[in-house]
Amino acid sequence: MKSAVRENAEIKYAVSHCSLGAILVAASEKGVCAILLGDQAAPLVQNLQERFPRSPLVAADGKLDRLVARVIKFVEAPGVGLDVPLDTRGTDFQQRVWLALQDIPAGSTASYTDIASRIGAPKSVRAVAQACAANAIAVAIPCHRVVRNDGALSGYRWGVERKRVLLAREGAR
Repeated sequence: MKSAVRENAEIKYAVSHCSLGAILVAASEKGVCAILLGDQAAPLVQNLQERFPRSPLVAADGKLDRLVARVIKFVEAPGVGLDVPLDTRGTDFQQRVWLALQDIPAGSTASYTDIASRIGAPKSVRAVAQACAANAIAVAIPCHRVVRNDGALSGYRWGVERKRVLLAREGAR
């Protein structure tokens, strides 16, 4: 299930701020290919370049303002939903994990073991965790909804405190 978008296709991006800190939203011609969270803009742009080394990055200069506003509204109030096309790029296994994550409803959580079972790979719990860590589309592909078997919060690519806040907003914690 590889992306049909040329690997070297242009990616437009914009950086803004939300209650979780800096947020970078990037889109290809196919859809949103990255939502990155952090404390400062520069490391997010660097992360984007590392994730898409063959794609020219173009600062959107206002062209993504509406999309960025929709993403921020979703981050702040997940109940509003986010109906935008996604350009997910990863291995077949990662794609399966990310699709399973999108089936976890807001306000709910699942364990890494649950996700491994859902995708038909019950012995691949560590690989599921690695796929979560590789996810470039924060919140829209809700890795924050994945917890340890005992229900405790575990690592989150964007920081455990952000995970805690996102889950609280969804009513999961």
